[in-house]
Amino acid sequence: MTTPSSIASSQGVRGIEDDLASVYSRIGDDWEALRGARLFITGATGFIGRWLLESLRHADATAGLNISVTILTRSPDRFYNKAAELARWDRLRIIAGDICTFAFPDGEFTHLIHAATDANADLNNNNPRAMFDTIVLGTRHALDFAATKNVGRVLHLSSGGIYGRQPWDITHVRENWTEAPDCTNPVNTYGEGKRAAEMLCSIYGKQFGLEISIARIFSLLGPHLPLDLHFAAGNFIRDAMAGKKITVNGDGRPCRSYLYAADLAVALWRMLVRGPAGKAYNVGSAEAVSIKHLAETVAATIGTQGCEILGQPDTGWNPGRYVPDMNNFNEEFGPVQSVTLEQAIRRTAIWNGWKP
Repeated sequence: MTTPSSIASSQGVRGIEDDLASVYSRIGDDWEALRGARLFITGATGFIGRWLLESLRHADATAGLNISVTILTRSPDRFYNKAAELARWDRLRIIAGDICTFAFPDGEFTHLIHAATDANADLNNNNPRAMFDTIVLGTRHALDFAATKNVGRVLHLSSGGIYGRQPWDITHVRENWTEAPDCTNPVNTYGEGKRAAEMLCSIYGKQFGLEISIARIFSLLGPHLPLDLHFAAGNFIRDAMAGKKITVNGDGRPCRSYLYAADLAVALWRMLVRGPAGKAYNVGSAEAVSIKHLAETVAATIGTQGCEILGQPDTGWNPGRYVPDMNNFNEEFGPVQSVTLEQAIRRTAIWNGWKP
């Protein structure tokens, strides 16, 4: 039986050519900073990593950047099965290993993008120690690699989860927000792990002179987003594509915001090339969307039996707002959001096999 996920896996880069061309043109002259670069990327086989790899391959093919890319993955075979065309890219070297223990590969490297993490809610709930170790020990090992190899530029992918629960009266959380997740509640393991990882970045910047920029990423949409994990937007799209009524277990009030993956790629390449060392920036959409409105928008965009709000108690880590203030990022790098919520939903569904 052909499923949306199997269609997406077989598509690889097909269906997002216009997005990749847009990323390339919007980065513009900044690509020249990567000419001849030798990049090492952790987490390259995940949602964000795939977008970075595909947009980088497009840029190299278009501009002849003469780059080389080494990626770390726990399962090269699974990557080949998911993205055979990308895995055969002649600029790409794939090494197998765990982020906490991988052997440092031979050669010189100019850039590190550390994107390896595990945002799986089931792992956070049932094995929080493994979650914490992956984030913290994995980040330390990646930074040891950067220090040993004298890597010139590092981009660390963090999360808006480091802020903890955003109060309702703060519509958009800024980078100088000084509250934090409750460290006595293991439900906050992911956010606390990301906070510790950011501290490691600060330590390695001071002690070893690494130039590290930090991207605090918020909620996302786009091709490659898993539809069967804990992401509400992906679950809603999956159910709508199956012709089901979209079900919201809670009251629908929590607010999120959704940045399209191609816009995220633009933000991250700009940060890698010219992000100030030692600074962290929110990366996301500043447009607040309630879960109820998200469900209604998915239903209206794809066309299904509508949505149902069950009103059950919300047991998640953040039943309130999760929306970034983007002023600092916009002033430093320029605005990146170009795709509306409806467009992002539509493009994600089409890539997963939906036919309008």
